[in-house]
Amino acid sequence: MHPKPRPETGTNPDTMKHDTVRNIQSGQSMAVTPLDAVSAVANPELDRVTEFLSGLMIELDSSLEPSTPNPHLKMILHLLQCHSEGRIVSPSSLVAAAGVPYATATRKLAEVEAAGLIDRRVRTRTGKSHSLHPSARLLDGFSQLADRIERLARRSFDVSGPTPDTTDYYFGGSYQPGRAAIAPPRALPEPLKLSGGLRILVHGDPTFMVMDGLKRQFEQIVGTSIHQRAFSIDRLREEALRNAERPKSRYDLIAVDLPWVGEFVEKGIIRPLDTVMDVARLDPADFHTAGWRAAHWDGRPYGVPSQTTPELMFYRKDWFANEGLDLPTTTDAVLDAARHLHTPQRGRYGVAWNAARGTALGHTFMMTCAAFGQPIIDMPRIAGGYDTDRLAQGGFTPTLNTDRALEAADYLMQLLDYSPPDILSMSWYERVRPFGAGHVAMAYGYTLLAPYFEMNENSPAHGNTGYLPHPHGPAGSSIAPVGGYVLCIPANLPEDRLDDTVEALVTFTSPGAQKLYAQNGSRTEPRYSVGADPEVRRLSPIFGLLDQMSWRDELQFWPRPPIPQVSQIIDLCGRELHDMLRGIIAPRDALDRIQSEAETIMKSKVT
Repeated sequence: MHPKPRPETGTNPDTMKHDTVRNIQSGQSMAVTPLDAVSAVANPELDRVTEFLSGLMIELDSSLEPSTPNPHLKMILHLLQCHSEGRIVSPSSLVAAAGVPYATATRKLAEVEAAGLIDRRVRTRTGKSHSLHPSARLLDGFSQLADRIERLARRSFDVSGPTPDTTDYYFGGSYQPGRAAIAPPRALPEPLKLSGGLRILVHGDPTFMVMDGLKRQFEQIVGTSIHQRAFSIDRLREEALRNAERPKSRYDLIAVDLPWVGEFVEKGIIRPLDTVMDVARLDPADFHTAGWRAAHWDGRPYGVPSQTTPELMFYRKDWFANEGLDLPTTTDAVLDAARHLHTPQRGRYGVAWNAARGTALGHTFMMTCAAFGQPIIDMPRIAGGYDTDRLAQGGFTPTLNTDRALEAADYLMQLLDYSPPDILSMSWYERVRPFGAGHVAMAYGYTLLAPYFEMNENSPAHGNTGYLPHPHGPAGSSIAPVGGYVLCIPANLPEDRLDDTVEALVTFTSPGAQKLYAQNGSRTEPRYSVGADPEVRRLSPIFGLLDQMSWRDELQFWPRPPIPQVSQIIDLCGRELHDMLRGIIAPRDALDRIQSEAETIMKSKVT
């Protein structure tokens, strides 16, 4: 979030917002059409109602005589609109918005404050200047009011007829636990006192770009400037490792990919959260189980889930229905459907996936092994998967050349026949772009990539996409490998920045913040409460599906176990198997070479 970002960040908030993201493989910026028209709006539901009420008051005041001003409501609406837009509100500006004489407005402002609807925050060291912010009571109360006003408008004017949400309301759905709308995040009572502002190192994906687009709003919430630096996945890890070697961290918070947690803990790069804060403040039970457990190492939490984004199978529901094909729930069904729908002469291909050399293909192979029931190390089997709680004990042996691993490799070889011609250079974004453009029938993709077609009404895949867990092999079961990032505190962060950094961490991962990310284009969901929010549920079917998958215990992170050596093994698999896909080496020979080198890697000490 630098005002003048370095070239590699590609995150100029004035020109980009959501219309440019990072090419994860190469680190280069690239335009993304589906998000071009999206601008950051802090809370679309609340904004729509405040705008409606403001316009209605103007009409009533100017159309009917006699009329009486309502300074209380005018000030509240002005305060909420400024909070949403990230604009500073002073007492004088709020008095001016009241639309009544100064003395009357000052008295009315005091009444609103006495009712507990406004928080004052000191802006200067002298304490003589203050900024005004909506209190938690106001945000929560107005959020509920906005929901009732929208329902009343639908009923009175029959805007679009009854909806599942309105039906739920009248039959008690809105009173069910977890169904209440989450209020927007409130401004912190005290601004963060971080010299130079809050500094964050992140991955250049759509969700973190959403955070970048909400920069002004969050600066008002935390009371200081925010500087976000974004990198591709490999360069993010390199920068985090370089930062750990510095005497003092350049970043207050760093985004850590889930498979890196064990390595970063063993290398002393990140702090255990229970040494710097009361972890109960995070409400751990609200996080999806897999995402929260993946943030732990040796029983201790080291990060807070900022994104929980499983990799799923995206498929064109209309194509499958028109051809009467079985859903691609198994690897055999994928191959059958891909064979049927693969018509290169018409510019249509069966399936897109991560086959680019290195990190991208390495991740694919690990998750494909899991789909065939094979973890990459000899973890003990437990109900619902494999035991990840004892990974810190070490002593594991790679299992990368088993019969099931060979089945996974053979499956990838078969996918080649029904893939786009550039499949061997296709990685994170490239596999979803042709799917969104209507050239691919199926694509393996993280939910965070779904906005490329969900938010683009011109995309052939818009409204025509189905989502399934990973198709499984004969010995596998339905799982959705969990990806995403946790926000962590660097071990070398100066002590005088710790307390305020903890406050920022709590704020950015709160239900209110996570709801804002979803409303502005994110398709990741770390918290159950966010997925249960009725306003979020209306945005995408993904949110309801994630909750269902979590309750069915399909969200799993064992396919990419966060052992300290996992990055080396990912790279190893991505190099050797790329040669396999190119026909340079046979699958069995490639796996034997991977197994031999992985055994050496596992025996080496992580430093």
